[in-house]
Parts: sequence; structure tokens; C-alpha cells
Amino acid sequence: MKNGLLKKHLALSQEERNLRCEIERSKTAIDAARNHFEQVVDPTLIDCYIYELNAAQLRYQFLLRRFKSREV
Repeated sequence: MKNGLLKKHLALSQEERNLRCEIERSKTAIDAARNHFEQVVDPTLIDCYIYELNAAQLRYQFLLRRFKSREV
């Protein structure tokens, strides 16, 4: 019985680590998109980085909600 609980706990911990890693990647993507947006002057690239920033922020929010729901 204890082995089953331990395996389940280890699996959850691995998933938690994966989520944390993805959250960090999303933060990096947000920062990169924000930096690119601040540097460009071409209207097409401005639009591109607005979409990229929005997408990265939505992914970050999704991952945070998923991570928080696992803690409960």
C-alpha cells in the first residue's frame, strides 16, 4: 500500500516540476516578447509582438491555474 502512495507522490512531484519549468519558460517568453515589442518600429512587427506577448501571457495564466489546482 505504501509503495503505491509513494509512486503516486513521485509522479505528482514530477508533474509539478514539469509545470514549474513550463511556467518559467512562459515568464521568459513574456519578457522576450516585451523586449522585442519595445525595440521594433515596423508596424507589422509591432503587431507580431503584441500577439506573441498576449499568447505568452495567456499560456502563463493557464499554467498557473493548472499548478494551483494541483496544490489543492
